[in-house]
Amino acid sequence: MPDVPHELLAGLAENPALPADLVDRLVAAPHRPFELACRPDLSGPQLDALIARDAHGVALSRHLPPQVRHRLAAHPDPSVRVALVISATPDERDLFERFTADPAPEVREQLAQCDHTPADLRARLAHDPAPGVRAALGQYWTAAPEPVRRVLLTDPEDGVRAAACATYFRRLPHPVPPADLVPALLADPLTRAGAAPHCDPDTTDLAGLAADPDPEVRRALATHPGLPAAIRDRLAADPRALVRLAVLARPDTPAAARAALHDSVTGPWEPPGEDVDEETAIEIEIDRFGAGAELRMLRLPWVTADPLPHLDSPHPVFRRAAAASTDLPAEARARLLADPDNEVALAAARSSSDPIDPVTAERLDRGHRPFKRMRWRPADAFPLPVQTLRRLAADPAPRMRLLALRDPDLPAALLERLAADPEERVRRAAASHPAHTPAAFRALLDDPSPSVHRAAAANPALPVEEMRARLDAAGL
Repeated sequence: MPDVPHELLAGLAENPALPADLVDRLVAAPHRPFELACRPDLSGPQLDALIARDAHGVALSRHLPPQVRHRLAAHPDPSVRVALVISATPDERDLFERFTADPAPEVREQLAQCDHTPADLRARLAHDPAPGVRAALGQYWTAAPEPVRRVLLTDPEDGVRAAACATYFRRLPHPVPPADLVPALLADPLTRAGAAPHCDPDTTDLAGLAADPDPEVRRALATHPGLPAAIRDRLAADPRALVRLAVLARPDTPAAARAALHDSVTGPWEPPGEDVDEETAIEIEIDRFGAGAELRMLRLPWVTADPLPHLDSPHPVFRRAAAASTDLPAEARARLLADPDNEVALAAARSSSDPIDPVTAERLDRGHRPFKRMRWRPADAFPLPVQTLRRLAADPAPRMRLLALRDPDLPAALLERLAADPEERVRRAAASHPAHTPAAFRALLDDPSPSVHRAAAANPALPVEEMRARLDAAGL
């Protein structure tokens, strides 16, 4: 078979307009793209052929007939059965029940993680012989009935208890341990941090928790709503930035202390003294970096509930929380929409019931710099008018040129220009536009970037003749 770009075949495999006879040709290909197995239009013979070569890929499809799913449930490869759990729907109780007794613990662990698993079947997994299954249940099933959580919180295995009483869970809302179990959980170093926010201040040694050698315990304690001022102030001087950040976020922290805490988290890095060993110094530096990241994502519901006192806060995180309120007076919202911090302005726009004008919408998108990689951008929530999109086709910033391609009727000259853009991500987006000429499609299919020719091959507007010609050229 002639050498053909794998990504081009992958794009054709996921193209919803690919004719049935060309699907047949891809099914018969010696190197079948994974994307083909998840098509919703595969026939019985096509599925049989694919199962023989990649049962795992087929099992991940959410479009399989029930008889095929039951057939795969008996597959000897546990990874295939895991894939079936991942793609399962809530009405497949018979499959879920079968998998609760699966001999492979990884299948049962996936079942513990799956929100579609019926509650009564999921509860059985609290007594599963594999600790990893029980730990997964503790992390993922945060809404488990109290009897189930009690079983997990008193599990003999350290890892299970730690997963069930943690400071981080895989689902929201985070569970609250039963009050009568909290003293024992506080006595256990593995569950102490998870239990600290729920302790009884009148019967707990708060000073001892505030001096705990584990910074996660001190950080968790700093979130407790009933802390005495003396313990709060002690934690405000903690050497770990994440602990101080938790104090900063408290509604009872005095304004002057809050300003000092904010400066300590965002100000210039000051290495610890020579009396701190190297390992601890590294941990402190990592902790401070983490605090800076968390500050950008901090939620302050008490500020959002009472926003007006915080409109002029010197700290953007407080103005952002205020801007998230849906009850802001018009003047206050206008002020926050014009805030120099783009995240504050964006929060004000997202909480507004009024339309956002195009100039503001463009400013919000242009200034958007998310802390972590994400697909969403402000233009998704606040669409720009056609005249703005067409102007952006010539914008110096590649991420703004991308927006021009949201115009389905983009003039041919602009579309041609973007299809030849020096930035790969712009050409990739252009390759998905429906208005290309056959010649333009051929150029995109021959683009040196795999992601570009894959996007062109997956475009439903790609002429069938071009699809056929590419498979002919590949010897398929």
